[in-house]
Amino acid sequence: MSGDDHHEHLQTARTLSEALPYMRRFAGATFVVKYGGHAMGDDELASTFARDIVLMKQVGINPVVVHGGGPQIGAMLDRLKIQSSFVDGLRITDQATVEIVEMVLSGSINKQVVTAINGAGGTAIGLSGKDGRLIEARKLEHRGRDPESNIERVLDLGFVGEPARVNPELLHRLRSADVIPVIAPIGVGAEGATFNINADTAAGAIAAALDAGKLIMLTDVAGVLDGDGQLVSRMTAGQAAAMLADGTIHGGMIPKIETCLAAVADGVGRAHILDGRIPHVLLLETFTEAGVGTMIDPA
Repeated sequence: MSGDDHHEHLQTARTLSEALPYMRRFAGATFVVKYGGHAMGDDELASTFARDIVLMKQVGINPVVVHGGGPQIGAMLDRLKIQSSFVDGLRITDQATVEIVEMVLSGSINKQVVTAINGAGGTAIGLSGKDGRLIEARKLEHRGRDPESNIERVLDLGFVGEPARVNPELLHRLRSADVIPVIAPIGVGAEGATFNINADTAAGAIAAALDAGKLIMLTDVAGVLDGDGQLVSRMTAGQAAAMLADGTIHGGMIPKIETCLAAVADGVGRAHILDGRIPHVLLLETFTEAGVGTMIDPA
């Protein structure tokens, strides 16, 4: 064995030794992982993600995956020449659009994730929020200002919804069967209508309903940055709320932090915002002393 090989194997052994107390601490815990962004669009990262999810399950953690799929939805709508527009980052979703959204999320994307996890040695089953009425949804009321009159009004986004109730019984049964749920963020309305739900929001609601130990959100940024552009590794919910109020947290990070704050307020142990572009980021955050990304504590 060469010196380089010996050093590599020694480092692997040290990493496993460092991971042991975290494995013991988190055994039996439920982690809800929101999967999307670059991590889902890159084949190598997708394969790494699947292996990491299987490893979590193998050491006694119960992962629940909630995935997005905005770029794939947009590509399919373009292919079918269905016009789509956005208001404040939310896709206006008419009847034709919601059918495509459901087809892409519950069909091709969901099964790709399931296939990857099963290929890595796990047992995954794909669901949407309509299965077992997992996510009962209501129409999302979005307020915005008319650009001409500056008058605030309620904007009709069509079949865009938000979770009204999460029914976790099906997920409890899958946990008992050692199955990894992979969930598409599609909800069902009181009259059976289909609603498109933001994947971050769906993941937060599911984490709260399961009393999850962690809500982990994979993004395309390093985490939360302070006013100087430096990564904030750890913050309390109060500190995060203050950074929202003073504008330090802005843009696309706002709804993610709001989701994290709602989750920890509803009993989720901790929320994490991680850079999904980093290989094995789930393992680095969960099983190493340093961790990566930003962790939000309830207090």
